[in-house]
Amino acid sequence: MVLPHDICSHIQNAFRARHAKVAVNHSSQNLGILTILLRSGFVSNLTRGTIDGPDPLAFLATTNEAQRRIWADLKYRDDRPVLRHMGLVSKPSKRILMDPSEIRLMCSGRRAQKITPLGMGEIAIVHTSNRENEWLEAREALQLKLGGEVVARAG
Repeated sequence: MVLPHDICSHIQNAFRARHAKVAVNHSSQNLGILTILLRSGFVSNLTRGTIDGPDPLAFLATTNEAQRRIWADLKYRDDRPVLRHMGLVSKPSKRILMDPSEIRLMCSGRRAQKITPLGMGEIAIVHTSNRENEWLEAREALQLKLGGEVVARAG
């Protein structure tokens, strides 16, 4: 399994290098994280494709899993990246699991489990055990009263 730190550093480096698009490996984890970034307004579009470029038809025709990619269009405002920082909260050596009450503390500006609260325009990505809603933003998990592992934060 690919760890989430790979996609965090990949996206953050692409923003710093001022790329228009970034390609990440196709997996349900990466698709879930990128979908949250799309809903939150940090990326403008997601397209499935291959190593060669974003092309949904080539994606469907490709049977080789190693060549499948998810292409994200990065968003800039006034020639500055919309996403300033993206990093891990939960690490392989120390998993950060939170129940809905602790997620409420983090979202409302109070410290929970030594995790700094979310600031203005910042989101937290939560991995839940619910199969329907496996990847959620912290405020969405709070509305659905779901707890889980707080994987990353972006802002």
